[in-house]
Amino acid sequence: MSIQKPKGTQDLLPGEVEKWQYLESKARDLCQRFNYKEIRSPIFESTELFSRGVGETTDIVEKEMYTFLDKGDRSMTLRPEGTAGVVRAYVENKLYGIPDLTKLFYVGPMFRYEQPQAGRYRQFHQFGIEAFGSVDPSIDAEVIALGYTFYKEIGLKEVTVEVNSVGTPAVRTAYREQLQAFFAPVKDQLCKDCQSRYDRNPMRILDCKIDQKYGVGAPDILEFLDEECRTHFAQVQEHLTAMEIPYRINPRLVRGLDYYTHTAFEYKAAGIGAIDTIGGGGRYNGLVEQIGGHGTDQPGVGLGLGLERILLVLQAQGVEIPKPEPLDVYLIGLGEAAEKEVTKLLHQLRVQGLKAEKDYQGRKMKAQMKSADRFQATYVAILGDDELARGEITLKKMETGNQITLSLVDLASNAAKTLFE
Repeated sequence: MSIQKPKGTQDLLPGEVEKWQYLESKARDLCQRFNYKEIRSPIFESTELFSRGVGETTDIVEKEMYTFLDKGDRSMTLRPEGTAGVVRAYVENKLYGIPDLTKLFYVGPMFRYEQPQAGRYRQFHQFGIEAFGSVDPSIDAEVIALGYTFYKEIGLKEVTVEVNSVGTPAVRTAYREQLQAFFAPVKDQLCKDCQSRYDRNPMRILDCKIDQKYGVGAPDILEFLDEECRTHFAQVQEHLTAMEIPYRINPRLVRGLDYYTHTAFEYKAAGIGAIDTIGGGGRYNGLVEQIGGHGTDQPGVGLGLGLERILLVLQAQGVEIPKPEPLDVYLIGLGEAAEKEVTKLLHQLRVQGLKAEKDYQGRKMKAQMKSADRFQATYVAILGDDELARGEITLKKMETGNQITLSLVDLASNAAKTLFE
């Protein structure tokens, strides 16, 4: 029996992986313009980091984490999301001591043990940003705007932004009591997960896809916001309006992680079935101190965008991702001496910055020309032993069939690059 890839994972092969490279390059370019710097944190961390940071009552921690004991009998977990690891790195490397705002981004794989479905994998990939050191509502709006701009620039259509305020811990305490009172009459009818959430985190009941009917008429958290929270949320909306970022308020939006305070938001897009959320995030004041201990507290806000879901929506909307640039030149050597010269020329052209290739299978010229065509080479350079003796080479443009003869010295020189532009 042959070994196959694990359930919920995928092989990204040539022809497909270029789409990922395109999204990643767009993310990096956007972050450069918004002044976010890249961070690369470990793929696995101490299990305690996620149980403390993500929240013990979340589905992620309770049911979805890939956790194992290492050879030192320490509990480790493959990262299920990006924020906790970035916060740990921010604290451990004392980035909170830097006077300016710390703005970071990451691109990489995450791992959750979920039932695979469209746009949902056990190994999935996220592009995320985190900004530390400011309570200014304008940075909340900037984070939301960056995500929306990313979707817009890659060509996604009809992306909507939903925003809410989940208040502060004090606000949520009062709200929690009202929610428990509301759900008390139907507690026994809730799903098993929500019966557990009733005592520990009743806000998560509003996020349950199974028990949505029981949440109809539930009190909205916006009714419980104090003056500080209302002001902060109003100013976030003002900044979004000023930046012409379309949004709507969704008072039931709570997100699936426990660390959010004040602003919470999601991006929605049709095209991938029942799951229409393609990214989201929020503010998490208090998380830095929760992970790093007393004296490390700094406010934070961030987002995470799922690349698999983005690609599905792009496909559903018929958005064409730009294809990679073709080969500049495919070199063909006819004869033993010419073949050796072609190997040298190939390296010289690559060093000059050209995309070049040749045959490595000893095929005849006709097969090599077909190979050049499959690579979509702009030019084919043909060198035979007679041409080599004269110090010449034939350069053929594949699109037109036109060809010229030039000296080997000219082709090998730095000036030759202009031939392919």
